[in-house]
Amino acid sequence: MYNVLIADDNLQIVSILKEYCKKNNFNVTLAHDGEETLEKIRNNKFDIVLLDIMMPKKNGFDVCKEVRTFSNVPIIMITARGEDFERIMGLETGADDYIVKPFSPGEVIARIHAILRRVIPNENINQEKIFSYDNLTINFSDFTVKINDEDISLTKKEIELLWLLSTNRNKVFTRENLLDSIWGYDYFGDSRTVDSHIKRLRAKLDNYEHESWNIKTIWGVGYKFDIQE
Repeated sequence: MYNVLIADDNLQIVSILKEYCKKNNFNVTLAHDGEETLEKIRNNKFDIVLLDIMMPKKNGFDVCKEVRTFSNVPIIMITARGEDFERIMGLETGADDYIVKPFSPGEVIARIHAILRRVIPNENINQEKIFSYDNLTINFSDFTVKINDEDISLTKKEIELLWLLSTNRNKVFTRENLLDSIWGYDYFGDSRTVDSHIKRLRAKLDNYEHESWNIKTIWGVGYKFDIQE
């Protein structure tokens, strides 16, 4: 049985989500402000978090960013404004998905199941997953990236992109390939999401020397992890 944290100060929405989650055999924990949300995530193990943006004491964006400093728990952001899309899924926040109010509870449950299908199998693999090439080291078990033994601050999705590309060196991925592999078939965004993430990832990597490898654009197709043999 999966453990879900619902973090929202709207008691009506919380009640509806709680009822639907319990009907789908989820264990439900509630939080009603940002500080309480952080405390519960620090002190409990959740399989997924539903996180409202507009909450008292600390907003959802700040909560999500802070959570990503100590946990990779999947997070679905709940927003009242569709235009928050770019900010949420820019993943400077580290969110995995978002949903706009008003929503159908069934859609929320479908999003939860879609993310859990992608995430849970990976968590059952105890073997440490490390990629190393030249001055780059990616530890996919603890989501850390180093260049020349220096820690690089990347978001969860940026690390997932870098891992997928680097472990399939010189293989060209279309934007649709990357969208399906990283965000999943149930994700409602488009290929611009991939481009914006790649742009931010490159900008961070370019602060360090990496002449022997790079993320290369294949015009009209997509991207690949290019190695200079």
